[in-house]
Amino acid sequence: MNKALIIVFLLFYCSVFAQDNEKEDIKVGLVLSGGGAKGLAHIGVLKTIDSLGIRIDHIAGTSMGAIIGSLYASGYSGKQLDSIFKELDFETVISDYHPRESKTLYERENSEKYAISLPFDNFKVSLPPAISRGQNVFNLLTKLTLHVSDIENFQELPIPFFCMATNIETGQQVMLEQGNLAQAIAASGAFPSLFQPVIINDQILIDGGVTNNYPVDELRAKGMDVIIGVDVQDGLANRDNLKTAPEILLQINNYRTINDMKVKSKKTDVYIKPDIDEYSVISFDFGKQILKNGERAAFEKIFYLKDIANKQITKLRAPLKITSQDSITINSIYIEGNKKFSRAYILGKLKFKGNTTISHDDFNDGVNNLASTNNFDMFSYRFIPRDKNYDLNAVLTENEVSTYLKLGVHYDDLYKSAALINITQKHILFDSDVTSLDVILGDNVRYNFEYYIDKGFYWSVGLRSRYNEFTKNINAETVLDPAEIAITGLNKIGIQLTDFTNQFYLQTLLRNDFSLSLGAEHKRLNITSETIIDDSNDRETVFEKSDFLGFFGTLKYDSYNNRYFPTKGVYFNSDFHWYLSSSDYHNNFKQFSYAKAHLGYAFKVSNQFSVHLESQGGFKFGDNQNGSLDFVLGGYGNNFINNFVPFIGHDYLSIAGDSFVKGTIKFDYEIFKKNHINLIANYANVADNIFDDGEWLTTPDFSGYGIGYSLETFLGPIEAKYTWSPEANESRWFFNLGFWF
Repeated sequence: MNKALIIVFLLFYCSVFAQDNEKEDIKVGLVLSGGGAKGLAHIGVLKTIDSLGIRIDHIAGTSMGAIIGSLYASGYSGKQLDSIFKELDFETVISDYHPRESKTLYERENSEKYAISLPFDNFKVSLPPAISRGQNVFNLLTKLTLHVSDIENFQELPIPFFCMATNIETGQQVMLEQGNLAQAIAASGAFPSLFQPVIINDQILIDGGVTNNYPVDELRAKGMDVIIGVDVQDGLANRDNLKTAPEILLQINNYRTINDMKVKSKKTDVYIKPDIDEYSVISFDFGKQILKNGERAAFEKIFYLKDIANKQITKLRAPLKITSQDSITINSIYIEGNKKFSRAYILGKLKFKGNTTISHDDFNDGVNNLASTNNFDMFSYRFIPRDKNYDLNAVLTENEVSTYLKLGVHYDDLYKSAALINITQKHILFDSDVTSLDVILGDNVRYNFEYYIDKGFYWSVGLRSRYNEFTKNINAETVLDPAEIAITGLNKIGIQLTDFTNQFYLQTLLRNDFSLSLGAEHKRLNITSETIIDDSNDRETVFEKSDFLGFFGTLKYDSYNNRYFPTKGVYFNSDFHWYLSSSDYHNNFKQFSYAKAHLGYAFKVSNQFSVHLESQGGFKFGDNQNGSLDFVLGGYGNNFINNFVPFIGHDYLSIAGDSFVKGTIKFDYEIFKKNHINLIANYANVADNIFDDGEWLTTPDFSGYGIGYSLETFLGPIEAKYTWSPEANESRWFFNLGFWF
C-alpha cells in the first residue's frame, strides 16, 4: 500500500513538473504593424514589456513596425529606442535633403534656382517614382544596426526577426528574413510615393503594408505559443476628413487592412490598440505624445502581460551594451553597379578610400556628396566585419534618367515677371558632362547656356553663354556728365541694356566649397536710351555698342548653410577681369582691368536669431575712359550681372563709379518656421579713384536701411522690404518672388 502511494505521488509530481516545464518553455511572439509616425507608439509598448521582464522570442513587423521591431531585435531596449527617436530630425531623415555643403559650387549654382525638376527622357515629361530616394533613412538604419552587420540570417539576431514587403510587379507579399538588415527594413517601410522602391534579389519592393500590415499568421507559424500584437493602423475616416485626393486614396487602402484586422485581432492573444486616432502617419512632431499613448495602451493590458511574465521562467534577455562608435575603420572598399562612372569618380565624391578611419559624420557627408550629384538612384552598402575593422561593400544604382525639365518663376523690380524653362541633359559627349539651357520668358527675355565636364577635384572644363536684357529708368548722373545734365535738364533716363557674354573656362575644386576658375571671355554690351534722341539720325542715343575680349579668374569659397538665409558659414568671392581689346564704339578704348571681392560671415545668436555681415569692394585700373563696366550700386537682389551691386535704400543702378566699398549688416529673426523678419543696414563710398585719394576710408557717403518680411517656399523666397535712405531723403519698397535667376 505504501509503495502504491509513493508511485501515485511520483506520478503526480512528474505531472506538475512537466506542466511547470511547459510554462517555462512558453514562446512569446511580438507583431508590430505599420503606421508611419503612429508607429512611435510601439516604443511605449516595448518600454512596458521591458519593465515587466517579458522575454520576446520572435518579432515580426511591417513598415514602421519593422523599423522599431528590428532595432529591438538587434539588442536595443525600449528605453534606448525612446532616446534615439527623441533626438531625430524626422524631416531631414525622411526627405532627400542633402546639406548644401555636400554639393560642389557648380551643383549649387545649377540647382538653387528651380522650383520643379521632372524627368524628360525622349521628350516625355514624367513624374519621379517618389518624393524621396530614402538614402538618409538607409544611412541611419545602417549606423544603428552596425553592431549586427555581420549577421546574414535574421533568425540569428539577439531576437529572431522578420519583416514584410510587397513585390510591386506581382502584388505578392514577400517575407524578408535574411540579407542586409538595413536594406530589408528600408524596403518594408518604402511607403509608395514617399520613398522609391528598394531592389532586393531582383525584386522591386515597396511597403509591406500594401499586402500584409500585421503578419500575425506568419509569426504564429514560427512556433509561438503566445502573441502580443500592437496595432497602430488608421481607422476609417469620416466625410469631414475625406476632402483631398491623398485622403481618399488612403481611405481606399484602409478598407483591406481594417477588414483584415477583424480576423487578425482575434488571432492575437494580447491585442494592444493605442488611442492615436487624432494623429496621422506624418505626425512626427507629436512623437512624445504618441509614445505616451503607447505606454498607456500597454498599461491597460497589464493584467494579461503580467500573466505572460509569470509563465516565463527565463526572463527578459539583458539588452546589449551598444556603444555608439564615433568613427569606423574601413579596410577595403568594394563597389558594384557603376557603369558610366569610374571608381575614381565615386571615391572622389565619397572623399575617403580604403585603410581609412573615418567618423560617421564624415562618412555620411561623403554619401551625401555622391547622392547630391543626382547621378545615382541609390547607394546601398554594408559594413562587413574583418580583423576588428570593416570592409565596405557598396552597390550603386545609376540614375537611368539623363534629361530633366526644370521650371521656375520669379518677380523682382528690375527684371519684372519671369518664367524659367530649363532643359538639363547629361552624358551628351562624356559620362561626366552636363549640358544646361535656361530660357527665361517674361518682361525681359534672357537665356543661360552651360556645358560642363565634371572632373571632380581635377581640372574641369566649361563653356558658358548668357544673354541678358532689361529696361529701367535710372538716375541721369549714372550715364551723363554734369554738363549734359545741365543741357538736357533730365534727372531720370530710361535705358535699355543688353548683354551677350560667352566664356570658356577651366575650374578646379580645392574642396566642395572652394573653387578656382580661369578662362577667356567675349562680351557684347549694348546700352541705349530713347529718352534722349540722337540728332544725327533721329533715333535712340547709343551709350555703348562694343564687343570686348579678355581673360578672367575667380576664386570662390562658400560654406553658407543656406544661400538666401544663411545662419552659419563664410563666403568669399573674388573676381578679376582683364580686357585686352574691343570693337571700340567710342574710339577711345585702352586696355583695362577690374578686380572686386565679396566677403560674408553668418552666425547664430540663438536658434531663431542670426546675424549676417558682408563687405564688398572693387576698383578699375588702366587708362580706359569707357565707363560702361563701372560699378553701379542700387536696388535689392541676387544674380546681378557685370558690376551691378545691390544697395538698399536707393533704386537700381543709381550710384556709379570706377571704385567702391560697401558694408552690410543683416539681422534675421525666424519668428516661426521659414518665416523671417529682417533688419538691414548698408553703407558705401562710390566714386572714381576712391582708393587713390583715400576716400574709401572716410565716413560713408551713401547709406540705406530696411525692414522686411521673408517667407521660404518651394518656389523660392517671397520677400517684401521697406527701405529708406537719409541722404536721398526717400523711401521705397522692394518685392521679390521666387529663386533668383
